[in-house]
This record gives sequence, C-alpha cells and structure tokens, in this order.
Amino acid sequence: MSKVRVGLIGAGRIGQVHAASIAENRDVEFTYIADVFVDGAQKLADKYGTKVTADPMELINASEVDAVVVCSPTSTHVDLISASIDAGVHVMCEKPIDLDIARVDALLPKARAAKTQIALGFNRRFDPNFSAIKNRVNAGEIGNLEQLIIISRDPAPAPKEYIAVSGGIFRDMTIHDFDMARFFVPEIVEVTARGANSFSDYIAECDDYDSVNVVMRGSNNELITIINSRHASFGYDQRIEAFGSLGMLTASNQLPTTVRAFSATQTEVADPYQNFFLERYSSAYRQELADFVAGIQSGKLTNPTYEDGREALILADAALESAKTGKTVSLK
Repeated sequence: MSKVRVGLIGAGRIGQVHAASIAENRDVEFTYIADVFVDGAQKLADKYGTKVTADPMELINASEVDAVVVCSPTSTHVDLISASIDAGVHVMCEKPIDLDIARVDALLPKARAAKTQIALGFNRRFDPNFSAIKNRVNAGEIGNLEQLIIISRDPAPAPKEYIAVSGGIFRDMTIHDFDMARFFVPEIVEVTARGANSFSDYIAECDDYDSVNVVMRGSNNELITIINSRHASFGYDQRIEAFGSLGMLTASNQLPTTVRAFSATQTEVADPYQNFFLERYSSAYRQELADFVAGIQSGKLTNPTYEDGREALILADAALESAKTGKTVSLK
C-alpha cells in the first residue's frame, strides 16, 4: 500500500506536535509545511526535510499532497476545510471548527457531500486509558451507564492575549470534554452550566470564566458532569469515572514514574502529575494521526467527524447560554 503524502498547515506549538507524529508514522510521507510566519515553518521543514510555503492554498493544491493536518488559528478552519474538499484532499482539523455555529452550519452540506475524509482533532478519544474505559462500557462490564464524570483542570491559565480571542472556556477548553461526553453518550438532550471567576482578574476582564461545572442529561437519562478549572496547583488534572448498574470504571492522572517514597514523616509520596497536555496526551496524538491515515487507506474513517465537531460546539454554546442565564437549555 502506498504511503499517504501529508502536508501540515500551522507550525506553532500544536503544529509541532502533529509534525512529530507525521514524521514518525511509517505509512506517511511528510511532504509540505505551510505557515504565514514562514520562519517557523522553515525551521520545521529543515528538521523534517519537507517543502515550505507561506500560502496554505499552495500546499492544499500541491500535487504531492494527499491529506492535510490543519493546526492554524480557529478563524481559518472553515475556509481551509472547504478548500481541501475542493482540492480532493483529505483533512484532519484541530478543534473547534469555528467559534460561530452559523459558519459551521454553512459548510455542513458541503462536508456531508465530500468524497474525501474530514476528521476533527478531538485527540482525547485516542488516549489509551479513556478508550479502554469506553470499550469496557460498550462490552457491558458495568451494565447500563448511569453517570459519567469528566474532570479537566489545566496547570495554569493561558495568557490574557490568548483568552481574549479563544472564544471562552466552553468553546476553547470544555469542548474537549463535550466531545468526550458524546463519545460515551452520543445523544445529549439537556445542558445546565455554571461559571465562576475564582482566581483570575484578567479572565474576568475578558468576560470569561476561570472555573465551570456542567451537568448534562442523555436521552436514556444518563447524567454527565464536567468539572473544569483554568488552574491546578498539583499539575494537569485529567480524570474520568464511568458508573453503571453493575460497577464503575475510573481513569486516574498520569505519573512520570511508579516510584513511591516512604519516610518517618510521609508515605506513598509520588512524583508530581504530568504538567502539560503535550506530555499527557502524546500517545493520543500519535494514535489520532495513525487512525486518520488508516481511514484514508481503507476508506473507513474512525476519527471524530465534522458533525462531531459541530455537535461539540452546539453543546458549548448551550453551556454558555445556561451559565449566562442561569437556566437549563434543552436540545432538540
């Protein structure tokens, strides 16, 4: 089977993560990198031996590109997905599709009619711990799923400049958790959210929350609770609990080692939790890319789809509405 020729759009922090995954995948030929800040793209191109351009359209329409991975700013995603469809190029795009559901919906008919694969970058589905819980829930190990708890706390908030253009915590941070909720409970019919400004003045100045809780109800009366904070003094806090009629499954935080220290003043002292999403989800990013490539080769996409990205944004908008109004939002 011939290799899939992949181009990368966006050479920033997340682009560099995807670049490493592309370069190490044996089924991929890494051919092109595009970024309007061409110096950063050139550094990556030098590292991986690819062509480079400041124009993403040049990359999308290049004869040596079968698929693109989009890691550029959110405001560019809809246009780049649309251009990829026009060029007959497969595309995997980082979340969210856009901050405006109207722009997402405008592209929906075209995305549905596309002959190429369109994948959304909800990498947490590919975390081996979370996917193991999902597989065991599907196998009936805990009976009927009744409650799902998703905890996600960042080690520290992003800078004010990022928060101001992020679209807010629900669209920027919680959107990963909305997708994880739908991974377990595809049909969510009700959203109740509360937000608080507990510690960050500049996040409040951006009319955003630094801490949120969301409670959602599935169509089979499953209850999903999401707990988010923009800070956690003990590191990157990423946990899931699935509770059912026959038992419970949990995934705890990751540690760098299994070493424990014991002394006269303390016992079971472990290393700190991993402190950054790039460390915590490194294997998930690799598997996400591997599944995208396998889907192109087989014609059967298993990654989250454009419609998954749309549904996550709908939940984010509903949560924001609920937090602002204090009311529960019902979904059709």
